[in-house]
Amino acid sequence: MQRTQSGFCRPYQLTSRYMTCEIEKIVSGGQTGADRAALDWAIEHSIPHGGWCPKGRWAEDGPIAGRYQLQETPTANYVQRTEWNARDSDGTVVFSIGEVLTGGSRKTVELARKHGRPVLHLSKAGGVAAAEAALRRLVGEHGIKVLNVAGPRASKEPEVGAFVREVLDRTWPST
Repeated sequence: MQRTQSGFCRPYQLTSRYMTCEIEKIVSGGQTGADRAALDWAIEHSIPHGGWCPKGRWAEDGPIAGRYQLQETPTANYVQRTEWNARDSDGTVVFSIGEVLTGGSRKTVELARKHGRPVLHLSKAGGVAAAEAALRRLVGEHGIKVLNVAGPRASKEPEVGAFVREVLDRTWPST
């Protein structure tokens, strides 16, 4: 990790001719698939993580483990969790394998826009290199420090977790 002049840690900084992309925190709702992959990636790379999860910490595979630093919303409604993560972040990236978003992933885009937050959909169909470049642009152009990561649950798109990890690894390689 690098230290700034003020002493704050910058866990992952990517500098190009055009922009600097610094992420200080990853948030998600803790569901299997894209959400959990992003949280696991953050933990493995010592990047602070968090976000909102439904009351009871429920996901499709049962209770969300305590190692994930998530706060419970007042209700078990998934939409509330989704909205609060979009609202409380600087921007949202929604990963998917398919080219068309459905269900909660589509709702995430709507809610991010409702709260005036930049949002980006990355489909594996567009390729990993293009996804990496688009994510760099989103973070750099909008000065995103807290990134909300969303996408389908594992039962809907079993490969989405690996796609999330691959794009995050390429966007912020370990140093």
